[in-house]
Amino acid sequence: MLAHALSIPAESRAMTDAHIRRATMGDLDALVELENSVFEVERMSARQLRRHLESLSAEVFVATRERRVVGAAVLFFRRASNVARLYSIAVAPSERGGGIGEGLLVAAEQAARRRGSRSLRLEVRSDNAGAQRLYERHGYHHFGLHRAYYEDGHDAQRYEKALA
Repeated sequence: MLAHALSIPAESRAMTDAHIRRATMGDLDALVELENSVFEVERMSARQLRRHLESLSAEVFVATRERRVVGAAVLFFRRASNVARLYSIAVAPSERGGGIGEGLLVAAEQAARRRGSRSLRLEVRSDNAGAQRLYERHGYHHFGLHRAYYEDGHDAQRYEKALA
């Protein structure tokens, strides 16, 4: 797996002192712990995360502070498609509001551009207004709804951003 240097814009860097990088297999236990602390449903298992870390059609990023994983993002790519999918952003509850989610979003967008994607899509829970505001601030537009998308029956709002 190649490591890529991330160039996070100054306005995003100022919001957090976390370091964002590609995840490695050495991060697996911390990624599982983060999943379990952040999500009540739709958690990725260690097996799923391992597969994503090894996959050529996925990129996983971690945000670390003092050598501790405090956030993660999972991004998917499909062969013969110019649309990337941001599958997940997770930020440790104790770290929310400090710009880590924004930094991970910027890293995901950079990775999608680097891989030739023309747009980035995502789903977000209808009851997660904070995440929706973050995406809208970053130029994502709402384009649809998936009813009862999540295991617990919650709907998902669909968002997309064109990548210049």
